[in-house]
Amino acid sequence: MRQGQSLVMTPQLLQAIKLLQLSNLELSAMVEEELERNPLLERIEDRPDGEPTLASTNSDAYDDYESDGLGTHSEGEGGEGVGDYASIREGDWASEELHADTSSLQTSLDTDLGNTFDEDRTAPSASLEPMSDGLSATSWTGSPGGGEDGEASNLEAYVAATTNLREHLTEQLALACPDPIDRMIGHAIIDSIEDSGYLSATVDDIADRLGTPVKRVEAILKIVQGFDPTGVGARDLAECLAIQLREQDRFDPAMQVLVANLPLLAKRDFAALRKLCGVDDEDMADMVSEIRRLDPKPGRAFGGGPIQSVVPDVSVRAASDGSWHVEINSEGLPRVLVNQTYAARVGKGAPGSTDRSFIATCLQNANWLTKSLEQRAKTILKVATEIVRQQDAFFAQGVEHLRPLNLKTIADAIGMHESTVSRVTSNKYMSTPRGLFEMKYFFTASIPARSGGEAHSAEAVRFRIKQLIDQETADDVLSDDAIVLKLKGANIDIARRTVAKYRESLRIPSSVERRREKASMHRA
Repeated sequence: MRQGQSLVMTPQLLQAIKLLQLSNLELSAMVEEELERNPLLERIEDRPDGEPTLASTNSDAYDDYESDGLGTHSEGEGGEGVGDYASIREGDWASEELHADTSSLQTSLDTDLGNTFDEDRTAPSASLEPMSDGLSATSWTGSPGGGEDGEASNLEAYVAATTNLREHLTEQLALACPDPIDRMIGHAIIDSIEDSGYLSATVDDIADRLGTPVKRVEAILKIVQGFDPTGVGARDLAECLAIQLREQDRFDPAMQVLVANLPLLAKRDFAALRKLCGVDDEDMADMVSEIRRLDPKPGRAFGGGPIQSVVPDVSVRAASDGSWHVEINSEGLPRVLVNQTYAARVGKGAPGSTDRSFIATCLQNANWLTKSLEQRAKTILKVATEIVRQQDAFFAQGVEHLRPLNLKTIADAIGMHESTVSRVTSNKYMSTPRGLFEMKYFFTASIPARSGGEAHSAEAVRFRIKQLIDQETADDVLSDDAIVLKLKGANIDIARRTVAKYRESLRIPSSVERRREKASMHRA
């Protein structure tokens, strides 16, 4: 026998930790699954108008998450015990009164209530008994009504769906290839085209798979390459650009040589390109500008799926006294509540211990989820407030004043573990007067100062490098060594390889390539 200690994490604790690192979209998807799984959970948006507030709601607390400056925030009173469903007293919605009201309404309108829309058949109560005269409980509970075919009316069915690249090409193939064998080859080619518009499979592979001569596949591929968007079906970048230039009637011999030497164009070796193409500086500048106007990925106009916009988790705005207000974006948070009254009614009517155990488990999970969502919002607000306090100079003066910051500094300041801060800042975004930033953006490495003063942020140094390169002229192109000397003059101790790494991360070419480009532009 051996005695020891171990850390045991309950499922509820694991869920709370998991909620911290989820983004808004992932959190909404997880809550949707819980809503389908747990009958005691409800959306606040699904509550009928005029319904009393439910117990264990997390909406009021979210609405009141607003800081009174830096470091403090007021919490709402919308936790446990906010309210409950009002009990529907017997006689308030008696069947006789409802029957009399519906009869008089039918007489005044000279029609039957079966002609009304599904949205109009709603009442404040969700616990009415089935009525006579063709009025069912579903007509008054807000549940989707059905037509004569038993299907609910769905306005989304009438909205045009977006067409993807494959569907767009297939429609053109049906008109371009009347022969069924050619259409089959065309379908095989279209199936091999990626979302970017390039052909991923080789012609030989498609011919072997279909048992068709290669020349026939090549002929159909030429037809597909003439479809809209121009450049689709190309096997590489050079072919894609060539297709678009042919469409514009600009694929002359000089342009053919330029497209065949794209590596030289990427290196900005315009002197070698002018010699190969046999053109002067002005013609070379025109040819390069035409290449830049082409689309290297013609299929991206259709995309692979809907683009999800980033929803900020926290918003920062300036206050009149010079401080900063940090607020939780309640619109991006899922709002759920627990129907305690429904749980009590179902629990009383449950005949067996298994049913009561199921209801008790659902109630426990629902309460824990609402508390976890509220705690998640508090933790995000706490971390964001400390980040704003640490990076106050950035919000006031810009990127040059971004301070070095790590997770341990934030964790020590708010009394949390570094792993918790890491989870909170993952996939979370902050809306500020200077733009939308990921919370991880404010955590940067430290670069020491030469004279032993305050260290500089790596992001601020990267911004300084970009500024120096943007200000250089064609006669004075800065090398990496020259940039190191200028930064040391600004009290920044940095190595040449670090400057090269930051320059490459900014996608800035080397000094040799920049000198060639500026010289060519100056001559043009």
